[in-house]
Formats: sequence, structure tokens, C-alpha cells
Amino acid sequence: MNRRGKKEEIGVSFQQETKYQRGHLPAWHLDWTCKPDTYKRYPSAPKVPLEPPKEEGGAPLWEVMRHRRSVRNFSNEPMTKSELSQLLWAAQGITNSESGFRTAPSAGALYPVETYLVINRVEHIDPGIYHYAVDMHELEQLQAGDFRIPVAQSALDQEMAYHASMVFIWTAIFERSKWKYKQRAYRYIYLDAGHIAQNVALAAVALNLDSCQVGALYDDEVNALLGVDGTEECVVYMTVVGKEK
Repeated sequence: MNRRGKKEEIGVSFQQETKYQRGHLPAWHLDWTCKPDTYKRYPSAPKVPLEPPKEEGGAPLWEVMRHRRSVRNFSNEPMTKSELSQLLWAAQGITNSESGFRTAPSAGALYPVETYLVINRVEHIDPGIYHYAVDMHELEQLQAGDFRIPVAQSALDQEMAYHASMVFIWTAIFERSKWKYKQRAYRYIYLDAGHIAQNVALAAVALNLDSCQVGALYDDEVNALLGVDGTEECVVYMTVVGKEK
């Protein structure tokens, strides 16, 4: 089989080799002393506090689901800081301070997915690249500046990432899940990212905003933009958010 043929079979091999079969489940021995940290922080990064999210009321769920659509054309109208706070809480906000449970489910409650943002137009927040500190519900500024061109280029040259008010970028720290689930963890990580993105899509509708999910991207370019290594931590998904033009 040629090199191209082998590449085409990677997905098939992964699906087959990570199956669970009755009587042949892997034996687990969890070394709790090696459990990866749940939260990633950038201690030296400037912090941007966010308003407390609303946890009650809001638009009816069934109506929100009915109106969810992918939107790719955005106006120049900026989002508000409170809207951003609400979207971040919808994505991964902590809903139980004792257990650390969040708005989106995660296999084994291991939460391997990290949230980064490229902010283009949000009131009272400088444009730049940010990391969402889940445990503190605040942003950590990694780089200041206009990153509309590089984020659009890294999103397979899709202009909607240039025109959107902001771009969510989700990475995975694989070891958080592999610590327990080994190679099967990759399945769960992508499911986790899907749950998170759907929460954002529905929350956007509830806030009279619009979004589009992005799976087509140049992985290494996105990783370089965020400053992650692409091996231990790597981009898995993106979403653009703004107001329809």
C-alpha cells in the first residue's frame, strides 16, 4: 500500500483499534499521584475579570434550538463584555463548586479541553489572544493586537474568522484523559469538544448572536498562534461568534 493509501486507512484503524469488546476491556490501574492538573493557568499573564454569568431565566430552550443556524457573514457591531462572559460560562462554566462539574459533560469529569479566544471586537476588552481561566471565570491575555488575518488564515482561509467579533479555539491536553482511558481517550476528547461547541452555539442564539462551528483548520498554524506544542496540547475545534450582517 502506498503512503496515501496508508493515510486514508488511519481513521479506519483508529476506529477498530479503540473499540471496547465484551470480555476484553483494558485493565485500569490509576496512579493518582500522576493525575494531570485539571486547570491550566498563565500566572504572569494580565487578567481580565468577567461579570458573573446569569444562571436563571433566559430564552426558552426549545425556541433556542429551533433557531440555531450556522452564520458566516458578520457585521462590524461589537459584542459586549457581558455577552462574552455568558458564552464562556455556557462553554465550560463551573456549575458545582464542590465537584467542579461544568456546563458541558466530560468523560470521567477529566475536562481535557481548554478554551482560548481571539478577540476582534468586544467592548472594553482589547483585541488579542486570550485564555479562559475556568476556575476563576476570568481571561488571561496572552498577546495583545489585531490577529484577524492570522486566525482567518489558520481557519483554512475562511473570511468569517476575520469578520467575526471573536473566535473560540478549543485545544485538548490529551494526558488529562489518557491518564485514565489510554488510546480510547481521543474518542472522548472530540466528543467533549462537540458538547462545548454546541453549548456555545445555543447560548449565542439565546443572546441574539450568531455562530458557526469550524472543523476545517490548519492545525499547526492554529497551534503556533496559541503557542501550544501540537503534541501534548493541540487544537481540536473552533467557533466564530458575532452578529449577522
